Amino acid sequence: MSEPGSGCPVQASEVPSDRGTADDPGALSPAVDAVIDRWNPQGGALLRAMAEAGEGTSITFYAADDANTTLLRTELARFEPHIDLADPAALTPENEPAAALILFDAGSVLGADMFALIDRLRAADQRILLAMNGFHAYQDWRATRVRNLELLAARGITDLDIVAVSARLAAAARAADDSALLDRSGVAGLHATLAAATARRPTDGAQRRTAVRTRVLADTRARIDEQITALRSGTDTERIREERIGLVAERDGGRQTGLAAVRSQVQLSRVDLTTELGAMVRALHTRSRAELDRCDRAELRAYPQRLQQAAGELSASVDAVIDERVIEAARRIGTTAPTTRRRDPAPRVGPDPDKRHRGVEDHLMIALGASAGVGLGRLVVAPLSLVPTLDVASVPVTLLLGAGAAAWVVRARGQLAERNHMAQWVSEALVNIKAQLEQRVAAVLVDIEAELAEHVVRESTARAIAVDRRVAELDALARRLVAERPAQLTACERDIATLDQL
Repeated sequence: MSEPGSGCPVQASEVPSDRGTADDPGALSPAVDAVIDRWNPQGGALLRAMAEAGEGTSITFYAADDANTTLLRTELARFEPHIDLADPAALTPENEPAAALILFDAGSVLGADMFALIDRLRAADQRILLAMNGFHAYQDWRATRVRNLELLAARGITDLDIVAVSARLAAAARAADDSALLDRSGVAGLHATLAAATARRPTDGAQRRTAVRTRVLADTRARIDEQITALRSGTDTERIREERIGLVAERDGGRQTGLAAVRSQVQLSRVDLTTELGAMVRALHTRSRAELDRCDRAELRAYPQRLQQAAGELSASVDAVIDERVIEAARRIGTTAPTTRRRDPAPRVGPDPDKRHRGVEDHLMIALGASAGVGLGRLVVAPLSLVPTLDVASVPVTLLLGAGAAAWVVRARGQLAERNHMAQWVSEALVNIKAQLEQRVAAVLVDIEAELAEHVVRESTARAIAVDRRVAELDALARRLVAERPAQLTACERDIATLDQL
């Protein structure tokens, strides 16, 4: 069985005959220790852990029963020596655990239940190890770890550290045979800490320590061989070349794409704003016609001021819609919206309507009103003509009734004509208002298009400069790798020779 990332099986017959010391015949020389620390720091930590004296043979494991915990158990079981993670409910007085491992999610903050468990274990003089699992899923896991350490320190617990591990990263490293990813997962470091807590010299015996040493040496050699293969194949140089090609293809920083997006979004905003402006003006026209139908003569004379006020409210609504469209267009383009834009005053409705000219129809209505009034008066006073003494009095009554009816008809006809005259003026004024607002929309969109295009050019220029800087760094890195490759190969072969001396 091999350690994750090594890919090299180790048999019992492969135990090296290293040069030892009087205390430990299997101890490695300082040169070999230096090679292991350089290529396999987790393995070096494991060897040092095996040289320490622990306090028990098992670890009490406090963790939630979920998939991440099961995966961590599986990954820890792949390491040698095997660590027995015991269930707290299965403990017996005869099986005293070496330590207690408390595992919690990397995105959670320690709560009251967790602190109660820690206090209970510390009261029992139990060694405690804290680990947060799944840090790969949280970008702010470092801040969470610092927060948990601060909470521990606030309770006077300053001797506990929190180890960040990711069982999923360890599984991915094993599948990809990536030793660097395995080190990043932290599982190997956690295993070394657990091994240090459970190592019981000399009862462990030389065989167990030698098996661990053999595995560490095999893993270290596999890592060196992996590096030699990468150096000879030029994998790093090829990767740099591919990255450089991708950067050169995006050297313009997305300028053309950004400018095309600006033009399309501005055109879309123009269509939307024009349509919405037309709907607003039509709604105002409909409301004005309804108001005119209810106005008397005094209200008709004051209606131009009311229409001017409505035009100001319409202008404010149009400005709000323009701001929303500008922000939405900037969001779709992927740039920041302009902070300020010009604000025009509310459109003017124009001069007040001219006084209505009295035409032939007005004079005709006077004649018709008088005729109708006289006829109505004769009809009303017809009963008086039956009395000879009242027949003479019926003439002035008829004339008065005719004059009153004629005046009422003329007044009603005049008010209707004034209302129609005002409605015609309102229609013409709204056409003028709509033209002014459409001109405002067009002017604002021209300014916004220029400003958004300037933002796109500025951002693309900054990205292009960053790309050029990165390309220069890659070129320098490629030259340095080519220049250092012989020396690195020599160093790798020297480390291999050091391991071969065992």
